[in-house]
Amino acid sequence: MDRFFLISFVVCAALGIVIRLALPRILAWRGVWFTWHTRFGPALVFDSADEDGTTVRLLNVRGTYQSVCYVDDDLLWVPVCAYHRTWASAVQDAFGKGRDATPASRRALVMGGGGYSFPKWLVAYRPDVTCTAVEIDPAITRIAREQFFVDRLCEEFSTASTGRLELVNDDAWRVLQADERGYDLIINDAFSGNRPLGAMETTEGAKVVQAHLRPGGLYIGNVRTPLEGPGSRVLHETQEAFSHVFAHVEVIPERPEEPRKRGNNTLLAWNTRNAKGATHGTKHH
Repeated sequence: MDRFFLISFVVCAALGIVIRLALPRILAWRGVWFTWHTRFGPALVFDSADEDGTTVRLLNVRGTYQSVCYVDDDLLWVPVCAYHRTWASAVQDAFGKGRDATPASRRALVMGGGGYSFPKWLVAYRPDVTCTAVEIDPAITRIAREQFFVDRLCEEFSTASTGRLELVNDDAWRVLQADERGYDLIINDAFSGNRPLGAMETTEGAKVVQAHLRPGGLYIGNVRTPLEGPGSRVLHETQEAFSHVFAHVEVIPERPEEPRKRGNNTLLAWNTRNAKGATHGTKHH
């Protein structure tokens, strides 16, 4: 009996090794890029199409979609996700179009990297912004550089010489707390499960954000919850917490017509500027 179990163990171990070695090649043959090695598990990168038939590239980490981007040259820096387009509208409303602003006169912190969708938009369409983007997993940053056109962005916009994009692999909450210069724009797109990063759903977190925003600054947060029902508690707690600290707080839902479905809801907080986004956008900038 012991010998049987030993043989079974060896066979299973051998099969595991074969699968581990062969799986990336099998997936590559089907047009899927694969790696076992990220902080949060295996990652897949593959191309598909959106509702309009436009080609998009997706990043899936351990069964969860983390990022998506267009692959056509004229759409590379345009956000695919509706909530990212909402953010773009909010930034334009808060700071103007940016075309006549002093280059790199504003600082932005993007907490959460993934495929770096919003940092790419900031670099491409906001010449007045210098962006620090923080991703905790260096493996994800490498994927973004190679598969989601971040290296191409850096080359096209000469970020090495201008310093307009800084990629940091660290805990974004810690980076925010350690900053002493302040930001004009703080964006939170990082989560632990479905909860906002660090203490971002609490009054203490809102105070940290306010302390690191320059006068006239804007906070944009992604709160992934339903609008109604038991699962919406985090959204309401976060909105209430920021209302204790900021003069203006607004929530723009991703799925207003489906209030009990989880969505990427945008929370805006500011003191001295009006900053309103739009619930829908287009592929055009």
